[in-house]
Amino acid sequence: MKRIPIILTVISLAVLSSCDRTESKLAQENNPQSALATKAVNTAVGAVDGSILLYFNAEPTEQDLAAIAGARSIEKVFPSVPGKEEMEKRFGLDKWYEVFLEEGADVSSAAEDAALLPSVQRVEFNTMAVKPEDLTVEGLPEYVAPGPATKGAYDIFNDPRFSEQWGYINTGNKSICNNSYAGGDINVKEVWAQLTTGDPSIIVAVIDEAVKYSHPDLVANIWTNAKEVPGNGVDDDGNGYIDDIHGYNFVGGSDGVINWTAKDDSGHGTHTAGTIAAVNNNGLGVCGVAGGDGSGNGVKIMNGQIFSGKNGASVAGVGKAIKYAADNGASLISCSFGYPAGSFISDGAYKKSAGAEYDALLYFEATSNNAAVDGGVIIFSSGNNSKEYAGYPGALNNVISVSAFGPDFMPSSYTNYGPGCNISAPGGDMMVVGSNRLGAGVLSTVPSELYNGDDYTFMQGTSMACPHVTGVAALGIAYALKLGKHFTLDEFKTMIVSSAKDIDARMNGTKTLADGKVMQLYNYRHQMGSGGIDAWELMMKIEGIPSIIVSTGSEQWVDLSTYFGTSSVSLTYRGVEIPDATRQSLGLEGDPYIQYGRLFIHSTKIGSGKVVIHAVGGGDEVGSDAAIGGMAISQEVSIVSRNFKAENGGWL
Repeated sequence: MKRIPIILTVISLAVLSSCDRTESKLAQENNPQSALATKAVNTAVGAVDGSILLYFNAEPTEQDLAAIAGARSIEKVFPSVPGKEEMEKRFGLDKWYEVFLEEGADVSSAAEDAALLPSVQRVEFNTMAVKPEDLTVEGLPEYVAPGPATKGAYDIFNDPRFSEQWGYINTGNKSICNNSYAGGDINVKEVWAQLTTGDPSIIVAVIDEAVKYSHPDLVANIWTNAKEVPGNGVDDDGNGYIDDIHGYNFVGGSDGVINWTAKDDSGHGTHTAGTIAAVNNNGLGVCGVAGGDGSGNGVKIMNGQIFSGKNGASVAGVGKAIKYAADNGASLISCSFGYPAGSFISDGAYKKSAGAEYDALLYFEATSNNAAVDGGVIIFSSGNNSKEYAGYPGALNNVISVSAFGPDFMPSSYTNYGPGCNISAPGGDMMVVGSNRLGAGVLSTVPSELYNGDDYTFMQGTSMACPHVTGVAALGIAYALKLGKHFTLDEFKTMIVSSAKDIDARMNGTKTLADGKVMQLYNYRHQMGSGGIDAWELMMKIEGIPSIIVSTGSEQWVDLSTYFGTSSVSLTYRGVEIPDATRQSLGLEGDPYIQYGRLFIHSTKIGSGKVVIHAVGGGDEVGSDAAIGGMAISQEVSIVSRNFKAENGGWL
């Protein structure tokens, strides 16, 4: 049997905790540590040697530096960018400084000294971002790709491994999973076919491991800093970073050069980037959610590298990566990292312990880099601790946190769920009994240097679910730009979270895993956020078109009062206009028609489309020069056909 590594966990930051001894010491009065207790945003546990972060009320002086034991130099955490000064001051980014210490200097002593300075408001120990070892599962069978019988559903693009990406189009293929569920996907095909495939003006920053910017299936959709001259050792654009051509490496000691081949790298960043924006219809490998149609219209990927091998960026480095994304044009950040669930149990606890990082997140949210949404969209994975709440920062009430489901459209065995989890997406589940184990994961791009020359592999985790939602959100911005629509950030986030298909219909009984463990599905009812992300639904919300949810394979009558008012039964209907694309997508059995204010429809396929219903308000006929009559009214309606239909008609 083959031993194959599986990326099971989201990248995590070091857990910040305290011990009784430290707490007792901090509580002593008339001791320098009493000042530290008041001003510290975290504890020294997990702090690295070499520096501390300070938030100053006023510009630090040479006297301030001299008063800190072992201090050798000081610099601003966040480089100031011309034109951004007011924004930087608004969120206090201009007041964060990093004090660098002499070799061997004690960080706790330095922090105590700093806390005594009247000019210092907050003290933060500079912990390092770390990632856990990748887990492995013994005895995985060789992977067998799904047979050609599934390929008819994937005829929109010519990418040869598209049919293995069940997260985009789930046909219920039993060669992936015995319990594979048709429609358990992000419902994106008709968005691609009818509405949008992306927009190259939209930049998505992947805050993660390195993204292989030369990957053959990504290179056309990689962001390039046109203001920077490669390799000249000069900060040409004045953004604080030298030779940042496709992003920047914020892991210390790398001089900003993005590196995806470090020992112990997993290819995680390249994998998440591929889900967002692998180039579609280029005859290579896989597809990306917002990867375009092969004509150069995919969204662009920027890389903020915060992991390299077993090394992670400092807290300061993570904050810099987030601000860098905002300053250099990113409209969204995709963040598959976070503190393990339970490290913090409230937004306030997180904010107190991660001040510089949180301030950078607020700065990103307030930065608008496109004409459609007046702020930056932040999307995090919820975590893979199987906990009944999300990990931070994703659990913050102002960012979107993503839980994971498998090809069975049930919660993945590892996913966090419950409070703080806003929505769900395909993350894979290789522990499903009866699965083609690897195939039940998520297929995407990886650096071939790490995978024996292979450019693609399967991974699983909420890390994989997160970029599905990021890609859908990027499509939403692309479509809003196409239509000339504009939304506040809160409006757009609300549309994302409410654009979901009901997953609770699957929360019955149990789910048995390959290791014999049994998941009680009732524990997940109403706990997977608003449901599974639905790309079509988001586009309809952007259009402002209401959706009718119908059940696949059955004749049904649909009440139209939601769309034509409570007197819809009294209207005279003139017919239903059905585009060919809708007819084919839904597999309509006969033409829909209207009687007594209700629409009769029989859909035989899972799909999405739009129809136009024509009626007369105020009479049996439309008024004319020859006779009095009513007003011609028309309502465009979205129809979504699914294997299931919530009791409330599909509104979640």
